[in-house]
Amino acid sequence: MTETILANEPAIRLVFFLGIFALMVLWEFVTPRRERSVSRWIRWPSNLGIVAFNTLLLRILVPVAAVGLAVLSEERGWGLLNAFSLPSLLAIVLSVVLLDLAIYLQHVMFHAVPALWRLHRMHHADLDFDVTTGARFHPVEILLSMGIKLAVVAALGPPAVAVLIFEVLLNATSMFNHGNVRIAPKVDGVLRCFVVTPDMHRVHHSILPRETNSNFGFNLPWWDRLFGTYTAQPADGHGGMTIGIEQFRAPRDLWLDRMLLQPFLGEVGDYPINRRGDSR
Repeated sequence: MTETILANEPAIRLVFFLGIFALMVLWEFVTPRRERSVSRWIRWPSNLGIVAFNTLLLRILVPVAAVGLAVLSEERGWGLLNAFSLPSLLAIVLSVVLLDLAIYLQHVMFHAVPALWRLHRMHHADLDFDVTTGARFHPVEILLSMGIKLAVVAALGPPAVAVLIFEVLLNATSMFNHGNVRIAPKVDGVLRCFVVTPDMHRVHHSILPRETNSNFGFNLPWWDRLFGTYTAQPADGHGGMTIGIEQFRAPRDLWLDRMLLQPFLGEVGDYPINRRGDSR
């Protein structure tokens, strides 16, 4: 089974990515949450271009995918979970939860360390918030994130199927919670007990530092409540809030070449997490 999973992992991930992306685009068209401030024709070529570039870069520079490393860890008994004889279902569920916790902590770290914020702020510099924002990350951040993920997989020793489930879930929920979609408040209130919703994550993309440095979860919503980084709603409301950061607000900054240069431009700014209490 693991050989089948490993052999078909790229195809499985691509099918889920394309299917969920198409569904979110349709949902955004039918019931948008906010009016767009910038045309899709300006933002989408660069946002989707960075996805293609990052995918190619990972295939070239990181030939060992997380699922492949999980298979190797199972075969050689590496990692914490391989030291115990856990039921398969329990091992899978526990692995997905712990991998999600690792992603939450990594996200906090990319806000807390100024050098890492320089990389991560490209994700926040998008002037609108929609499904393409969920895949807009600087290539260097993508490479660092993959390195961290491989280290976590090696240390944890999760089943390969759990890593694949987590990868698919992370991509799916990232597109979902960045969606410019309208969900009834009562439904959103129920959903955010189990998954990060668009209204919950949109707060994280506010221009206000105290809101930017909250709601770090991508998949499971529990970590923000547990660690005190949860903000229920933006101060200016979802219709009135300003998306982005104070830097890089010109339409030209949305072009792919300028996105790639952003870590090397300007000051770090006021967004590292130690400024969370700042009201500006």
